[in-house]
Amino acid sequence: MLSLPVSKLKKLIIDEGLIKPEEFDRLILEAESKKQNLIDLLISQGFVTKDYFYDILTKSLKVERVYLRNQKIDEEVLNLLPRDLAQSRRALVFRREPDGALDIAFEDPTNLNNLDFLQRRLGVKINPFLATDDDLEWGFSAYEARLAQDFKKIIEESVEASLNSRLEGDERLVEAAAELPIVAIVDNLLNYAVSLRASDIHLEITEENVLARFRIDGILHEIIKIRKEAQPAIIARIKLLSGLRIDEHSRPQDGRFRFQSGQQFIDIRVSVMPTFHGEKAEMRLLTASQKPLSSNELGLLEDHAKTLEDNARKTFGMLLVCGPTGSGKTTTLYSILNKLNRPEVNIVTIEDPIEYNMRNVNQVQVNPAADITFANGLRAILRQDPNVIMVGEVRDNETAEIAIHSALTGHLVLTSLHTNDAATAIPRLVDMKIPPFLVAAVLNLVAAQRLVRNIHRDCVESYVPEKEILEIIRKELAEIGLDAKDIHLPKIFYRGKGCQSCNFTGYFGRSVIFELLEVNSEIRKLIVSPEFSLDALKKLANQQGMITMFEDGLRKIERGVTTIEEVLRVIRE
Repeated sequence: MLSLPVSKLKKLIIDEGLIKPEEFDRLILEAESKKQNLIDLLISQGFVTKDYFYDILTKSLKVERVYLRNQKIDEEVLNLLPRDLAQSRRALVFRREPDGALDIAFEDPTNLNNLDFLQRRLGVKINPFLATDDDLEWGFSAYEARLAQDFKKIIEESVEASLNSRLEGDERLVEAAAELPIVAIVDNLLNYAVSLRASDIHLEITEENVLARFRIDGILHEIIKIRKEAQPAIIARIKLLSGLRIDEHSRPQDGRFRFQSGQQFIDIRVSVMPTFHGEKAEMRLLTASQKPLSSNELGLLEDHAKTLEDNARKTFGMLLVCGPTGSGKTTTLYSILNKLNRPEVNIVTIEDPIEYNMRNVNQVQVNPAADITFANGLRAILRQDPNVIMVGEVRDNETAEIAIHSALTGHLVLTSLHTNDAATAIPRLVDMKIPPFLVAAVLNLVAAQRLVRNIHRDCVESYVPEKEILEIIRKELAEIGLDAKDIHLPKIFYRGKGCQSCNFTGYFGRSVIFELLEVNSEIRKLIVSPEFSLDALKKLANQQGMITMFEDGLRKIERGVTTIEEVLRVIRE
């Protein structure tokens, strides 16, 4: 993120009427306290959107803004700066002018040292342009065509080299795991996954080979097949990095390690599990420096953002975020924590694993070996004088009981639960032996969510939906107790045609669809009523105007964020 003098930034933002001077001064202190970039804080707290901020910045800096997604970048021009150097300098060469000058997109065109270094390195005049960090990351993906060719070639050569020596016994595996060919295979798998924005790497052993699959934007893609003979050494390498036992092959093992890819540090959570044909490894990739997202970046529309913020301001009670594994629950919880993270608030979390590193938040990692479970950790947290407690996940009766009683005794408790929708969270808590009167007393808000893939902006097109699609929507609405006549249905739909930039999928990136169930007095009466049922709860919530995830999906279809096929896919998971 680019860095401006505070005085200049203050004038820029106040002159636009986006914030009052005293509010800006408060944010300066908060940014210093959190060691966070002031611009990031302004965006994450919703004072300005990233696009609008960059638009007003171009006027102030008198530097033209470039949208790299709309540029056809010539490979020869791009490769004038090697990928590693481009990423470290946060600069990308995207065009050569007729006079020989080079147009370069910068995250911070005010950085004179950077400009001078690249001027000397390239030996020609350079024209600086302003680009957002997201747009630059997209631009760096232009290196991937060559990277894909190099990746497969390096993997094949490394596998051949690794098979020159016979693998026998666990002692030999330890040696093989440290040898250059195996190191190169694992490093290249990780680097390639990072370049493709993968969230997970699956190494699956089949009867014939090792299948490497990457999860990108929530969908698994087959990447490469590796000769089966190399599997023991590759798994041994992953175990070595993760601090796992190389000689243990019959039990599941979990570990983690940190990997550097270019200028990025990636925390990698590892799970190794025995299967019929051999050990399978799954690696979850978490960017070590990732920042909590704002409501706008999450994909919350105005009404949902206000409801979530109003309930996060309460000083006691429980806020639940529900959904399946990988639906972005932790990201939503940290977005809320980021708003609550102020000097006068003591926030303590218990997590497994810690996915975001947040300053001034006391984060505790679950560690069963040290007897730090969710329940035991939560008991200890209550003796730390907390204002806000975040429990990564409620998994059992003991944790649920302590969390509920914490919310009853003057603490705001944020946590997550695995349920299909918001309403189901209430019978799920009752099923964990929490009395209904306690559930009714502590719950403030239940949020349920799913991640949908975004339409790729560079190849988006509109179309009028066929009658069959509209009929599917009507049936889906009927299944959740809604009449299509009462719902505003989009008349124009959008989709991605598919292009090289999005690997011809038509999608790039993800956002969230939500439903928020506010627990008011009528909902509380129903929860403790002998006539309580899940259907009755959903009916009452709908009558009170709750927007379901499917309805939120329809709103985002109308805005061109995602497609009907994508919404139906995640709703039916």
